[in-house]
Formats: sequence, C-alpha cells, structure tokens
Amino acid sequence: MNGRPPYRVLIVEDHQVVAEGLAVLLNEHPELRVVALASTVGEVEHLADVERVDVVLADYWLPDGTGAEAAAALRAHQPDAAIVFLSADDSDQVILAALEAGAAGYLVKSAGGADVAEAVRRAVDGEILVPARQLAKLLARRREESRRVEEHARRLDSLTPRERQILSLMTEGMDNRDIARELSISYTTVRSHVRHLLNKMGARSKLEAVVRAAEWDAPTIGA
Repeated sequence: MNGRPPYRVLIVEDHQVVAEGLAVLLNEHPELRVVALASTVGEVEHLADVERVDVVLADYWLPDGTGAEAAAALRAHQPDAAIVFLSADDSDQVILAALEAGAAGYLVKSAGGADVAEAVRRAVDGEILVPARQLAKLLARRREESRRVEEHARRLDSLTPRERQILSLMTEGMDNRDIARELSISYTTVRSHVRHLLNKMGARSKLEAVVRAAEWDAPTIGA
C-alpha cells in the first residue's frame, strides 16, 4: 500500500446478511476498509453528507429505487467516488443503465470474493471493469433499439388523422363495414385508407397492423 490509507468503501445492499458478509470479505484486505453500510437510496443520500468514501459497492435494485440513483445521490456530494455494482440482474438494460450512471464495473452475484475485492480496488484506480467486447455489444444493441423506436415513431407520424382514427377503430375490433358506419364514410373509402395505412406501417394484414399498433403504443394512435 506504500503507506496509503485504506480505500474507504460504502456497501449499499438491502439484504443485511449479504451486506455484512461483503463487509467481512472486503475488510480482510488491508488496502480496503468498509466505513458504512446502507440499504436504501435514502440512507445513501444521508451518508453522502457525513461519510467520505472512495468507492461504493452497490446492488442495483434497492427497496426505494436503484443503485444508479444511489450512485447519483452520492456523487452529487462526492463526484470522485468510484461505483461498482454487484447484482443478480445481468440484463443488458440494467448493465447499460449502470454504465450510464458512471459505474466502473458491474459484477453478478455469482462472482467470487476475490473478484469482488479486485474489482473494488481497480475501480478506485480508475479502471473500467467491463470488457470492451461486451460493452461494444451492449451499445450496439442500444443503438439498434433506438433505431427501431425511431422507425416506429416515423411510421406512426406518417399516418394522416383519418388513418389514425381508422387504425384506432381497428384495434377495437371493428371491420371495414363497422368503421364505415361509425365514421359515416363509404366502405370503399375505408378500404382505401386501410390499404394506405398498412403500407405506411409495413404490415401485410389488418391483424399485423393491429399487433404493431399495440407494440408501438396503441393508446396514442387515436390521438
């Protein structure tokens, strides 16, 4: 350690047995010292004012929010604190949210004790503990999801008010004749509108259009 004081660690974990076990584990390493335990975002907000920490080891899901919110609460007062998440949730969405919250690392709870301690040490030293290949894959998935959302919005925005109205009635189970009576327009006009909205939505049938409307946020269709 070259005479340097131990890194001060805050553990944020709502399961007391897990939190205490992590504290024992980390305190076995002379370069680490657990200075506080918290189980909620609210407790972290309080500790941020009274306890200086070098690194936070946090679960992602907490009773009153997320580890990302806890990290933000701490970093509002201590912007240099490193953040490492230790969670049972290894979904892409959560890992990306953790990275966007400024996490230096993300470990699943199946990780070994030595791996956890090493991640805490390396995070304080400024290392990013997510493999570049995994990070690139996650970001690529996020970009693709954003592209799909934008494409869905573009297709919906291309519908005319009448086409939106007809699509809304289709989602309620009305057929073309029912829609014609409801809107007091001809059956032929309804068919024409349906043909156009199917083309704009990239749907091959009315059923597919209805399914896509539900997937793309149906409550806004009739607006």
